[in-house]
Amino acid sequence: MSLHAQISPEAQARLAAQKRTSTITSLIIAILLMVLVGVILMIIAMASNVKSIPQIISYSGAAESEENLQQKKVQTQVERKPSAPSASMSKVIAANTSSPTAIPVPEIDVPEPSTDFGDGNDFGDGWGNGSGSGSGGAFTNIPTAMKKRCSKADRLQRLTASGGTPECEDAVVASLRWLKKTQNKDGSWTSNQPVAMTGLAVLAYLGHCETAQSEEFGESVLAGITYLVDKAMKNNGKLSADFKRKSWCYEHAIAVYALAEAYTLCVKSFGENINQLEDAVQASGQFLINSQNVNGAWAYSYVEEGGHTDTSIVGWQLQALKACKFTGLDFKNMKRCVKKALDYMETKQASSGAFGYSSTTLRHDGTTLSAVGALSFQIWESSANRHARKAVRFMDKNMKFDWNSKEHSDLYGHYYAAQVMINHGGKEWKKYNKLFRDETLKNQNKDGSYKEVKAGHGLSGGGYATHYRTCLATLMLESYYRFLPGTGQKN
Repeated sequence: MSLHAQISPEAQARLAAQKRTSTITSLIIAILLMVLVGVILMIIAMASNVKSIPQIISYSGAAESEENLQQKKVQTQVERKPSAPSASMSKVIAANTSSPTAIPVPEIDVPEPSTDFGDGNDFGDGWGNGSGSGSGGAFTNIPTAMKKRCSKADRLQRLTASGGTPECEDAVVASLRWLKKTQNKDGSWTSNQPVAMTGLAVLAYLGHCETAQSEEFGESVLAGITYLVDKAMKNNGKLSADFKRKSWCYEHAIAVYALAEAYTLCVKSFGENINQLEDAVQASGQFLINSQNVNGAWAYSYVEEGGHTDTSIVGWQLQALKACKFTGLDFKNMKRCVKKALDYMETKQASSGAFGYSSTTLRHDGTTLSAVGALSFQIWESSANRHARKAVRFMDKNMKFDWNSKEHSDLYGHYYAAQVMINHGGKEWKKYNKLFRDETLKNQNKDGSYKEVKAGHGLSGGGYATHYRTCLATLMLESYYRFLPGTGQKN
């Protein structure tokens, strides 16, 4: 006889319930484990597909380690890190200092504006050549071309390839050191025409890739930019030391040119953060566009109807606008503004190819304003533009350069010509290079400034003349590498 345990119906029900619960729990645990394993496998797969992203470097020179440009960080101050041609870390400089009011220049009314820069209230043709931040084909290659000037190795290679010599580079550095020594405490230069003269100095620094981060010249560059920014922000975008002077349209354009190029090189290319620079460029550039005369030119005092207009004034405004375009900022009606200005310039070209001042009648030998006209069409059209080419042919036949000649020592015209001819290239450039290079080099003083010339146009005498000559000559010698020639390839 065998004995069997008898389980009650209630116990059997509880046992069945426990089995079901255990089964469900096991299934849930299994599912969770499968999900966890899947997630782990997915993470491993994703990690294996991630590519290593190299650090972006603004520009790296080919020869010397000191030429390498470091990655920049935007901040509220400008921290100067090693950048060509400087080599070591320098102190941090805030970019929000204020510039006191500059010394005003008395106004003199000139019924028919002269071409003497500083005589009366007219910059005239004596001024037009001053700022060229790069004219010639340069603008087709920004900011790459700007960065290339920042490597000493590239700079020297481009200089010698274009017909320059190592002495040209030495002369530029000597001039920049002279500018540093002669800068005013408020960041400006000279007491006469300080806005224009500061603009020229800043352009000369930028042409050698001296920015707010440069060890030797950074403080000087930053102070100059800050002075101009301060002027713009205090005057709703208008730039001048004395708005009573009718010729302040020249000062404004030169300063806009300098600020716009500073924005493109310092901010866009190297990530420097200079307080209110963008606002100043935006306001001053838009004011320039809005102040165009109804005839397509620009007039003294920026009157929009009537007033005196000429090709010298227009040349400066067009250069400033080109620099503004390459900032990448939004300027309203720029395209229409430029077209009207070029239409105006076209009406001032004579059948010979030369450009006149306020008509087709030539001033002096006609070469100075021919260079202004040629550059205007080169930077907005191309070096192949028919108006530019006609002007180059005229210049090639008629332009001379003699530092000690009253007729042929106009640095204003030759600064424009240096840009026009290197942009044009060919035999015309080779001929002109021989004309201006050694003549410029041999007339530099030991301190880096330049000897007095016989011509007028604000280039001789006291006041700002030495500064003006030095900036123009420096910019002329920087034309070898400041921008890539329009006739060249993307090298």
